[in-house]
Formats: sequence, structure tokens, C-alpha cells
Amino acid sequence: MYRDTESTAPVEAGETHEVTIEDIAREGDGIARINGFVIFVPDTQVGDTENIKISKVLRKFAFAEKVAQ
Repeated sequence: MYRDTESTAPVEAGETHEVTIEDIAREGDGIARINGFVIFVPDTQVGDTENIKISKVLRKFAFAEKVAQ
């Protein structure tokens, strides 16, 4: 049975964070983590430190965009 439970994500859409890209996903997006929670950031490379804005939060991961510093 599907239950609509409250998100346990440590981030919310619209928030900004400074992250370091730790890995690259199969699709080519950078992967950052906040409290172990995976965030996909396009147009990044491993080792990049970026300011990001969370654009969409799902149950197990989120998407973000780079923002100008």
C-alpha cells in the first residue's frame, strides 16, 4: 500500500547551498551530498565547489542548478 509520508529530505526546493561535487552520474550530472542525501547538479565536474539552488526534491534524491556567486 502506498503511503504519502512526509519527506525526510534534508533540503527543500528553493534553498541554496554550497556543495562539492563528489561523483558523476551515468547521465553526466554531478553528484553532491547533503547529510548523505544525493543531489544531482548538471554542468559540473568532480571536485567543483558550487553554490546551488534546489529545484526539485524527490523521496530519495533532489535536483539543483548552479547559481552565480
